Amino acid sequence: QVQLAESGGGSVQAGGSLRLSCAASGRTIYTVAMGWFRQAPGKEREFVASMRWANGDTYYADSIKDRFTISRDIRKNTIYLQMNRLKPEDTADYYCATQTVGAHDYNNWGQGTQVTVNS
Repeated sequence: QVQLAESGGGSVQAGGSLRLSCAASGRTIYTVAMGWFRQAPGKEREFVASMRWANGDTYYADSIKDRFTISRDIRKNTIYLQMNRLKPEDTADYYCATQTVGAHDYNNWGQGTQVTVNS
C-alpha cells in the first residue's frame, strides 16, 4: 500500500500562485505514475497533471497547461504542483494519486487539499 499526504492548499486571489505537495510513503517502489486531479463543487473529478515515474514525462490538462507545472523530488518521493495565474474556475479539492505496477488506473489516493481562488 501507498500512503499519500497532500499539503499546500489555501485561499488566494485570482492571478496568484500556490504550490501543492504530495508526499508518498509505503510501497512506493512500485509506482508507475503520480498525478494530480481536482474536483470542483458539483462537478466530476478531472485530471490535472501527471508524471511517469520512470522517465519524468509529464502530461497536462489543456485547461491548466502553461499555468501549472508538475515536478518531483525523487529522494523524497514527493511531487509538486506549482499553480500560477490562478483563476476562480481553478477552485476545487485537489487530490494526489499514484498508479502502481499492474494497476490499470490510479489506485492510491490522498485525502485532498482545498484550493479556493477568489475573484
